[in-house]
Amino acid sequence: MRKMSDSLQSAVKTLGRNKKFVGGFSVLIAMVIIGFLPYILAIPFPEFGSVPSFKRPSSEFPLGSDGLGRNLLVVLLYSVQTSLYIGFLAGTFGTILGVSIGLFGGYMGGFVDDTLRTLTDIFLVIPLWPLLILISASVRSLSISNMAFLLAAFSWQGSARTIRAQVMSLREREFINIARLSGLQAPGIIFTEILPNMIPFVAAGFVMSVTNAMLAEVSLEVIGLGPPGATTIGLMIYWATQYAATVKGWWWWILPPVGILVATFTSLYLMTLGFDEIGNPRTRVK
Repeated sequence: MRKMSDSLQSAVKTLGRNKKFVGGFSVLIAMVIIGFLPYILAIPFPEFGSVPSFKRPSSEFPLGSDGLGRNLLVVLLYSVQTSLYIGFLAGTFGTILGVSIGLFGGYMGGFVDDTLRTLTDIFLVIPLWPLLILISASVRSLSISNMAFLLAAFSWQGSARTIRAQVMSLREREFINIARLSGLQAPGIIFTEILPNMIPFVAAGFVMSVTNAMLAEVSLEVIGLGPPGATTIGLMIYWATQYAATVKGWWWWILPPVGILVATFTSLYLMTLGFDEIGNPRTRVK
């Protein structure tokens, strides 16, 4: 545990000196704060018909109102919160699954590795988009959490392959042989000797899992297959396309949610670059 703690502290200090990571993380924190503004300011979720429909932006309603008679600014704040929740929940469970498979498969080798690698390859060749559409259309009551778990089930393969490759290169190192000779069993070696060296790769895999989950969530929402009763960035874009907001010049319907998506994905991309510069010596900035 101490070694893991020391590795985390070292990783945090290294990340703090990486400008790409700091920039991306700062933008992501800003997005999280935006999502929590309804709680911070005690803003209730807008009810249908609470304001006149199709209002243009004004001092009272900075982003106008939608076709259901709701303040679009408040809808946007709640949408950011829900989309981030789905993305981070799916990313967390997807990363845990991928890292576990990569660690045990890469270290154990043999039958265990062959089985887990085959499972990973099967999921890699499955056409994700049609399958997600089929499952989402078949499930009658798709809650926010269920959607996150569904996305997590298909967002772990990249982490698993990356971690497995790194573990296979580490398991023959001298410090691993010393750990074996000292009597440390496989689980202990994996979690106390190998995992601390995987922190940059685990973090990068988590960021990519969150990105992929949010992209998939937005894609499903845009075609109307998201959780009923929940408002997300994808659902806002869906209604903007349904009402032909772009053709009508209603920029306040389309630009804010798209801008939030661009800012979020840019922040995640910068964080990934930061992790890559730390974990990959060939891209490391001196």
